[in-house]
Amino acid sequence: MLHLIWSVLVGFVVGLIARAFYPGVQHLGFFMTALLGIGGSLVGGVIGSLLQRPADGSLFHPAGFVLSIVGAVILLWLLAHFHVAL
Repeated sequence: MLHLIWSVLVGFVVGLIARAFYPGVQHLGFFMTALLGIGGSLVGGVIGSLLQRPADGSLFHPAGFVLSIVGAVILLWLLAHFHVAL
């Protein structure tokens, strides 16, 4: 249960940072911002694994937080580009 709470909180922080980097106004509430951050973490993880595999035995990719923000910005761009109502 704590893992789920931690994922939502970290996802919210990542989503907030991504929204700060993305120009314009996004009308997202707490849960949508958290989902944006969690989705950004998934996209960032895919990007990180394509660039370089994490070392054996490591719990996370070294650039995980930064790539999570990059992934969330990519998701924001996709949402805005395809005119999905935010």
